[in-house]
Amino acid sequence: MKNLSNILVIGGTGKTGRKVATKLIELGHNVRIGSRSTTPKFDWDNSETWTEALQGIDKVYITFQPDLAVPGALEAIEVLIKKAKQCHVKKLVLLSGKGEREAELCEQVVIHSGIDYTIVRASWFNQNFSESFFLDPILEGLVALPQADVKVPFVDTTDIADVAVEVLLNEKHNGNIYQLTGPRLLTFKDVVEDISKATKREIIFTSISLTAYVKAMKEQGVPENFVWLVEYLFSEVLGNPIISEITNDIEQVLGRKPIDFSDYIKETKTTGVWNPVLSN
Repeated sequence: MKNLSNILVIGGTGKTGRKVATKLIELGHNVRIGSRSTTPKFDWDNSETWTEALQGIDKVYITFQPDLAVPGALEAIEVLIKKAKQCHVKKLVLLSGKGEREAELCEQVVIHSGIDYTIVRASWFNQNFSESFFLDPILEGLVALPQADVKVPFVDTTDIADVAVEVLLNEKHNGNIYQLTGPRLLTFKDVVEDISKATKREIIFTSISLTAYVKAMKEQGVPENFVWLVEYLFSEVLGNPIISEITNDIEQVLGRKPIDFSDYIKETKTTGVWNPVLSN
């Protein structure tokens, strides 16, 4: 009989968390979704909710919203890990960002916690183009972004979730840091052109300066903390040469090749999420 665990998936309704939770449930594990809408609830903005969510939990998958790089994340992770130790949690898996120096400070808290851990550093998600802030411009047919020439090995959230489940369940991954990337490099222009071809829609890509991009977000009333994060990601992360490095860590952990962006496009196209909304 296999050993079943009580696992808290923080961010269990998010891009990777919901896939992690689904896979663990299918394997028969007792999964607690950590979100503001569950009981007991887990709210990153209210540390009073964390202890109850951690009670009786063996392992925790940690995703921080909106990103480990934002101000306040380090302090939150420090408090969470302290509470996890008090609740006798045995294993932590932290989703981090590849090339994010600030996120690495949060990693250090987990690494030095005294609890078994695995760090999962992910490249930029494929799903940012279908579930996040790049979707609206794609639907509008005009994508204007800075850092147009930077090549990124975009990674699929299905691969991230599969790796997270594997490292949660197997002790052989304890103490490791895995850097997850897709199999090839693409620029934002490449991505937009590929989506345009697949959907048979005219989607124009325009390169703009980061200053102009930030100004446009502020004029559109985008929340200040999100503007800060996007500016950080486009300057610090996309400005870091490590962002363009391809790894074989997904194949190492899962024994299979990572999902290619072209396969992501084929699957996402069938959902209709890229179909333009027709006005009446």
